[in-house]
Amino acid sequence: MAEPLLTFTDRGIYCPDGDFHIDPWRPVDRALITHGHADHARDGMGRYLATEGAAPVMRHRLGDIRLDTVRYGETRTVGGVEVSFHPAGHVPGSAQIRVARRGEVWVVSGDYKVEADGLSTPFEPVRCHAFVTECTFGLPVFAWRPQADVAAEIDAWWRGNAAAGRASILGAYALGKAQRLLAAVDCGIGPILTHGAVENTNAVLRAQGLMLPDTVRVTPETDTKAHPGALVVAPPSALGTPWARRFAGPGGAPSTGFASGWMALRGVRRRRGADRGFVLSDHADWAGLNAAIAETGAERIFVTHGYTAIFRRWLAELGYDAAVVETAYEGESLDADADESDQGGQNAPSPREDLEKGL
Repeated sequence: MAEPLLTFTDRGIYCPDGDFHIDPWRPVDRALITHGHADHARDGMGRYLATEGAAPVMRHRLGDIRLDTVRYGETRTVGGVEVSFHPAGHVPGSAQIRVARRGEVWVVSGDYKVEADGLSTPFEPVRCHAFVTECTFGLPVFAWRPQADVAAEIDAWWRGNAAAGRASILGAYALGKAQRLLAAVDCGIGPILTHGAVENTNAVLRAQGLMLPDTVRVTPETDTKAHPGALVVAPPSALGTPWARRFAGPGGAPSTGFASGWMALRGVRRRRGADRGFVLSDHADWAGLNAAIAETGAERIFVTHGYTAIFRRWLAELGYDAAVVETAYEGESLDADADESDQGGQNAPSPREDLEKGL
């Protein structure tokens, strides 16, 4: 009997025939990486393979690593299998990894979203027999509004604050979410300032050719009062800190907002201490997860992080051969560090009022 095409180990998702791991969380010799977020692209691997679009951020974060790159759709033979990388729509350069052997196809999706954001290469479903999927937002309560609607909501908040002489500080993860917001808001409202973690990532992505509006890096020397009515984009961990309080102006303390899928849950905005919560995520919502899975045509589904037990049960009720896989992937966090962009706990929040809505 042939060895399974992919297996699930304490180091990561492993392909025995190719002798490589996908997004491993412990050191291995050869690692295929779906994208540059810290829970998927970790230090200490002997060799890395990623898309051309993910490579600059990985080098920025991990330093002088042994990294080879591929284009979307390009097929490589690794050991006894064929591998190719396909757009995941999560952040610029993110990919799903297709692994094929003698007609059998598995796809590891990493993190993904199905709504085009204007910066990332849009998600493309890949036909397969087995699909490894996240389910960060695997509950019906998570239903995203179109990006343009959320951007208009942020613009209105920013415009109102600017008219009152207040700065607007918007918490957003430094890789992906921050650039998505910068490209979507109305830059005519006022100046845009950025935390160093965001601006460092902006510089990497601008060098790749991504079109972002002009921004001003905040440094210790920055005169925050010289930019009245500014929008300040910073990692979520900067909210409520002395760094943020520097932006008090003639209209009083800055207004704070947080852009995250978790803002769909009652009480989360209050726990984050933000004035406003904007529901925007770089992960698929409930409908997006179900649509993406259906489009693969896969019969076997493995769920890796998020509301895994609930989502697996839902998939089984639909007739899929579904299983939960324990991993170190972390999904979208409420407590990202300033120098990282997508970290947090493996276990998603599970407020009773949302679980009781059922499936």
